Amino acid sequence: MHPILNDLVKRYPELAACAAAIQKAADLLTAAYLQGGKILLCGNGGSAADCEHIAGELMKGFVLPRPLTKEQKEDILKAGGSNHMASALQGALPAISLCGHPSLATAFINDVDAALVFAQQVWGLGNKGDALIAISTSGNAENVLNAAIAARAKGLYVLGLTGESGGKLDALCDVCLKAPAAKTYEVQEYHLPVYHALCLILEQAFFS
Repeated sequence: MHPILNDLVKRYPELAACAAAIQKAADLLTAAYLQGGKILLCGNGGSAADCEHIAGELMKGFVLPRPLTKEQKEDILKAGGSNHMASALQGALPAISLCGHPSLATAFINDVDAALVFAQQVWGLGNKGDALIAISTSGNAENVLNAAIAARAKGLYVLGLTGESGGKLDALCDVCLKAPAAKTYEVQEYHLPVYHALCLILEQAFFS
């Protein structure tokens, strides 16, 4: 088991039952990035906030420095950038929260179908080899389920974060991480250390 997961289980012993699935999820997300892919994220309410949080950890330095390579810095300077810009920009793992596009979302909700608001974005942004992180504490949020279906249709990996039942989302996922709780707030309390561990593993894999 990855040392980061050993530490996670030490701090949250209840997550020991999820450790193998978390490792599999880390392998899946690593594979997406190795193929030149990106991660899309969707969820509602507190899970929408988690989507933004995850994207933030992936798109900039989390705990490790992510300096640009010499070649990347030279490219910035050739393009007219400053030494400060070349030194300050950081390596990123591409991640897009589908919860952060209010004009698109409200237009689609008003004009077409609210239950398909995430699915439309997956259809427009997703490519084969990308990954969708679909977060639903119940595993039954209709718009999240539809996003997972769209992702499967386009050849994306699907990672679910749910509560202990997995709900309907479980059957649509390549990996479903089921927090050992049923109450929404308790599920969300487990999701945070789980996705922090995933972000740490990914950062270590690509920037250590």
